[in-house]
Amino acid sequence: MKELLIKFWKDEEGATAIEYGLIAGLMAVVVIAGLALVSDGLDDLFTAIQTKLEGTATEVGTAGS
Repeated sequence: MKELLIKFWKDEEGATAIEYGLIAGLMAVVVIAGLALVSDGLDDLFTAIQTKLEGTATEVGTAGS
């Protein structure tokens, strides 16, 4: 029984899976935080592009009339 407990205590097979899980969780937090930081800038960029495209579409529509 003592040998079985010692073998169980020294077994580190599950530790690797836990470490990979912690790393994946940390990476997810970093990605989400990074996206939160740049989301306002991306929103402004896409709004500017939309405005320019709408202006161009209006110019093309009036030029064809």
